[in-house]
Amino acid sequence: MEIKVLGTGCAGCRALYETVGQVVKELGLEAVVLKEEDLMKIMEYNVMTFPALVIDGKVVAKGKLSAKEVKEVFLQTIG
Repeated sequence: MEIKVLGTGCAGCRALYETVGQVVKELGLEAVVLKEEDLMKIMEYNVMTFPALVIDGKVVAKGKLSAKEVKEVFLQTIG
């Protein structure tokens, strides 16, 4: 599984990246977690709200998320 946090490097984007890493470990997921800050690549996802969370190429959430919300998104997305 590939998980990307899309954002321009703001505090909220960095916080989501850290939260995603923690939740991946907590759930024991086998995933690669990446932070995408290249605006041209971010635009390919047609996202205007940051940060955004992408799982396997699909945008699954936008905006600030708590650890609980990230966990819920993961559980809904991966089954």
